[in-house]
Amino acid sequence: MNNLNIPPVVKNLLIINVLFFVATIVFKNTGIADLRDILGVYYFDSSLFKVWQLLTYMFMHVNFMHLFSNMFALFMFGGMLEKRWGAKRFLNYYLITALGAVVLQMGVQAYEVYHITGSAINNPVNNLLRTDQYIQGDINIPNLSQVDHDTLLGIYGGTMMGASGAVFGVLVAFGMLYPNIELMMLFFPVPIKAKYFVIGYVILELSSGVARVPGDSVAHFAHLGGALIGFILVKFWKDKNNDRFYKYYE
Repeated sequence: MNNLNIPPVVKNLLIINVLFFVATIVFKNTGIADLRDILGVYYFDSSLFKVWQLLTYMFMHVNFMHLFSNMFALFMFGGMLEKRWGAKRFLNYYLITALGAVVLQMGVQAYEVYHITGSAINNPVNNLLRTDQYIQGDINIPNLSQVDHDTLLGIYGGTMMGASGAVFGVLVAFGMLYPNIELMMLFFPVPIKAKYFVIGYVILELSSGVARVPGDSVAHFAHLGGALIGFILVKFWKDKNNDRFYKYYE
């Protein structure tokens, strides 16, 4: 990897994500544990939620293509940001955007739960949860439709995982700092400026999140959370020129 001139934080993030992915496969195939249930993050009111999941979820991936797409984007765009900001500042940016992603996703989930049950916490769905997986069952809430029933089970019993939120933050920062660099997409062989690519991608995620297509398991609002926090951080650092913040982390 050193021959590829990958800066240290990006290089180590790539290695850590690959190690987590390999460990997930090994642990599952040997019957030790399914790390996705332990290290992926659950809704904060779920009985399966653990504090450490807020950190570990960003290193877990559903499958190889999920891992590859995130790591490829991190490799392509993260290196330039790290070289510009320095290792410590880039690492803090990456972690903050990842946390912003999970916070916004949980906020949307809390709204959905409140809309269905009248409360975002202390719901009877947890009575149907086991420590290794969630099971279908009857939720003791009057006049609950099948759609809302499945939504609650999905929120309380499903995990969110992946570096996508942080990667979206990286994409937004790249688009803001290098807006006129032309990108050539693999399946869209026409040059497009970074700023237009990022804007279009964010609009696509927003429309996908609002549409709530049945069967869509992508955490679109997590992506938007990473993008939003990334936008705020870059604007704050750039517009305020907060030297004290920079010096603190250097």
